[in-house]
Amino acid sequence: MDDTGNAPHRDLQVPIQSAGQRLDQFLAQFLSAQGEPISRSRVQMLLDQGDVLVDGKREKASLKLRGGERITITGEPHPAPLKAMAEDIPLDVVYEDEDLSVVNKPAGMMVHAGAGQNPDARNRGTLVNALLYRFAKLSSTGGEMRPGIVHRLDRNTSGLIVVAKNDRAHAALGEMFASRQIKKTYIALVQGAVTRDKGTITAGVSRDPVRRTRMTVQPNENARSAVSHYEVIRRLATRFGKFTLVRVRIETGRTHQIRVHMASIGHPVVGDSLYGGAGQLTDQVVAQAGKSKSARRKADPEVLRLGRNFLHAARLEFPHPVTGKTLQLEAPLPEELDRFLSQLESGPVTPARL
Repeated sequence: MDDTGNAPHRDLQVPIQSAGQRLDQFLAQFLSAQGEPISRSRVQMLLDQGDVLVDGKREKASLKLRGGERITITGEPHPAPLKAMAEDIPLDVVYEDEDLSVVNKPAGMMVHAGAGQNPDARNRGTLVNALLYRFAKLSSTGGEMRPGIVHRLDRNTSGLIVVAKNDRAHAALGEMFASRQIKKTYIALVQGAVTRDKGTITAGVSRDPVRRTRMTVQPNENARSAVSHYEVIRRLATRFGKFTLVRVRIETGRTHQIRVHMASIGHPVVGDSLYGGAGQLTDQVVAQAGKSKSARRKADPEVLRLGRNFLHAARLEFPHPVTGKTLQLEAPLPEELDRFLSQLESGPVTPARL
């Protein structure tokens, strides 16, 4: 946008060496090289909007350029507005009454629509879509894109999430979260041997100013208070390395809180590559043997891949927003996490149980 708030008018000439390229491909490459990173899908939006003229005429994205054409860009891409849609997606409902529901969300499911390459990718497969299909009515407090959503879980985190069915329950639950009346407990497998049996991490959390997809505990004026209490469940010394299964209770609900807090003390969540967790684990015993000329290597090192973060929202405890009755709800570790633990512990292993 220019100083008036209008999209800048841009003119460019197609170089002779670009002859034979598709129009959309050329624009994506040319504009990105000029410091305006743009995808071909966004270029297609410009073309569909009529904001790209080739020698004064609208053309298709597939137009093969000859070189020398004059291209005029008169606008900016405007993605189609997102709209939550009902989808028949199975839900694991742990608790339900006329005011709220508690759902055990699987890893890989987004809570609500987010950024994507096209409207279909952004809108489909979300928890909100599944909720709209399952329940006749949800609270409207969160807006059209987030009906019923009081709090969130990361896409690759599984476990319990509370859903409000009406605005009264939504308002009460929101107050409970804000006043820390809702007790949230997670199970996480972290890398390395956590030394202390129990601990509390109080580092403030804020958006990483360099890598915007990450959060950070580096002190800055935008940091928000965050409190995480962890307790060791089991320590594992395996052929894939050392790991610790921990129970984490959070008082606050900052974005990526457990992930960034555990990484800050040198123990990232297994599978969480964003914060230093390994994307895959390799059998270190066989790998080391293979490096020795005197050792006979019987097989290639076994590799374990989880494909998600080993983080699960296992327990919620809170007073019912209408009746005041205490609700205590639990969700066991999903099958893929149980299976991963079994694979991790197979072969030579010396677990230390508390």
